[in-house]
Amino acid sequence: MITCAEMPRVRRVCVLAWGGAAVSWELSAPGRLGTSLASCAAFLLLAAGCALHIRRGLMAELRRSQEIADAAQRALLRPLPGRIGGLTLAAAQLSASRGAAVGGDLYEAVPTAYGVRVVIGDVRGHGLPALGAAAAVLGAFREAAYDEPALGGVLVRMERALARHVRDPEGPSEEFVTVLLLQIVEDGSVTALNCGHPWPYLLREPQPLEPCGARRSAPQAFEARGPGRSPRSGRGGVGKGSARRVTDVRTFDGGETLPPLGVVPVPDGLAGADCGHLWPGDVLFLHTDGAEDARDPAGCFFPLRSVLAERPADTPARLVAGVHAALLHHTRGQLTDDVALLVLRSDRSDRSR
Repeated sequence: MITCAEMPRVRRVCVLAWGGAAVSWELSAPGRLGTSLASCAAFLLLAAGCALHIRRGLMAELRRSQEIADAAQRALLRPLPGRIGGLTLAAAQLSASRGAAVGGDLYEAVPTAYGVRVVIGDVRGHGLPALGAAAAVLGAFREAAYDEPALGGVLVRMERALARHVRDPEGPSEEFVTVLLLQIVEDGSVTALNCGHPWPYLLREPQPLEPCGARRSAPQAFEARGPGRSPRSGRGGVGKGSARRVTDVRTFDGGETLPPLGVVPVPDGLAGADCGHLWPGDVLFLHTDGAEDARDPAGCFFPLRSVLAERPADTPARLVAGVHAALLHHTRGQLTDDVALLVLRSDRSDRSR
C-alpha cells in the first residue's frame, strides 16, 4: 500500500516514466526526423506542464501542513505574556529537529492565587519524538498550578500525567523528564522544587563600583539562603581611581535536587525549598541543559555564565535574544539538543528589606 508520504515520489516517477516512454516511441517510429523531434518537444512541454502543476499542488499541501504544525506547536508552547504579577518575561526555544519550532523542552508561567508559578523542563531525547511527553507534563502543570495549594501537589499531578503517557503493557518505559518548579509570591519570596534540572542563574543589574579604597554603602540587591551564594563579578579589573560596571551572575540554588520525573515516585507531602527573595531589578535566567552542553566544531562547551556576564540585562527580551544569537554563533547553527531559555525580571515596587 502506498502511504501519503510516498505519494509525491510516486507522482514524479509516473510523470518521468510517461515522458520517457513518449519520447522513445516518437524517436523509434518510422517517419521524418523533423516531425518526430516536433512531437518529442510537444510531449516534453506537456510533461513539464504536468510536473509544474503537480509541484504547485505539492507546495500548497506542504504549506497547509506547515500551518497545521505551527498551530499545534504554538498550542503546546504558547507565547508567554510580557508581564505577569509584577514580573517581566521573555522566552525562546530552539529545536534540534530541522523544521520544528518546538521539541522536548517545555516552559510555562501562570498567575495563580498562590503566586506566579513557573515551570521549565527537558524530556529525555529531543526533537519531535519528545513532543508527546512534553505535552503531557505541560498540560498537567497548566491545570494543577491553579488548583494545588502546594508545589508538591503540582509535581505529583505532573508525574501522574507522565506515567499515563509512557505506560507500556509490554514493559517499563525509559522516558523521564527533568523539571524545575518555581513559585514567586507578591513579596518576592521564591519557593522551588527541582527534579534533576539545572538551577537558574540570578543576575543583578550592573552596579557602578566606587574607586578602590572607597567604602561601599549601597545595600545588597539580593538576599538568599543556602550554599553557593558568593557573588561573582564580570570580567575586567578595577584600576586605581577607576570605576566600572559589572553584571553579577550567581547560581540561584535551592539546595536538594530530586531525581527526574519518571525515575522514582515523587514522595507525598513534598514541600518546596525556600530560595530567598527576588528584589526589584533582579533577573532569573532559566535554561535547559542543552544551553550549557552545546559545543562548537572544536568540541568546546558554550560558556553560558560568561555570556550572561557580558550581555546587558536591561530587558528580558534583549537578554534572551543575545544569548540566543551567541548560542547559534558558537555552534554554527548545528544544535545537537533542544534548548529552552526563560528570563524573569522583578519589576515590583521597592520594599523594605
